[in-house]
Amino acid sequence: MRIILLGAPGSGKGTVAEGLRSAYGFPKISTGDLLREAVREKTPLGLVAASQMGKGGLVDDATVLALLRERLARPDCREGYVLDGYPRNLSQADSLDALGLAGPEIVFDLQVSDEVVLERLANRRTCPNCEAIYHLVNKPPKKAGVCDVCGAALVQRNDDTPEVIRERLKTYHAKTEPLVARYAAKGDLHRIDGGRAAGDVIRDVRRILETALKGPARAGE
Repeated sequence: MRIILLGAPGSGKGTVAEGLRSAYGFPKISTGDLLREAVREKTPLGLVAASQMGKGGLVDDATVLALLRERLARPDCREGYVLDGYPRNLSQADSLDALGLAGPEIVFDLQVSDEVVLERLANRRTCPNCEAIYHLVNKPPKKAGVCDVCGAALVQRNDDTPEVIRERLKTYHAKTEPLVARYAAKGDLHRIDGGRAAGDVIRDVRRILETALKGPARAGE
C-alpha cells in the first residue's frame, strides 16, 4: 500500500505519518529526511545533493527520485509506506508512477488555511541535536528554549519565519495543489480537515485506511 500525504507546509503531514507508523508499522518516508541522511553519511547521492545545496540551489528531481528508489527497496516497505512531502509537483508524480506499485494507493489532502499554517510554523521550534519538535503554544518545552529530550538549545528553522512561510505557501499553491486534481481524477483522493487536533485528524485517516486495508473479499475467505 502506498499512502501519499498532500498538504501545505505545517498542515500536519509529519504528525499523521508518525501516527500511521505507530498504528500499522508503515515506515514514514520524507525526502527531506532522506536527503539529510545521505548528506550526513556522505553516500554517492548524498555528495551530489550536498554539492547542489552548497550552491544555494534545490536538489534536482533525478537525485531525489534515486534516493527514494533506494529507500523503497528496503524490506520494511514491502507491506506499505507513507510518503510525507513527495510528490510535490506533477513531474514528480509521473516519476513516482513509473516506479510501479503492488497494492492500493491512497492519497490524503490535509486541508489547512494559510492563517493556521502561519501560526503553526512561526511558533515551531526544533532541536538541532535530536530533531525533537516543539510548539511555543501547543507543545512548549518544560524549560523555555531547551529540549526536554537532550537539553540542547532549541532553534527556529530559517524557513519558519513569517516572510519565508508566505513564500513557501505561494510555491505550494502554484506547484503542489494541481496534484489534488490529478489524484481526485484517479479516484485515490480523500480530503481531510487538517485544522483540527492531531488526534482527530489521525482518527479520520485511520478510518478510511481500515476500509481500504480490508479490501474486497478474496476467494476462499
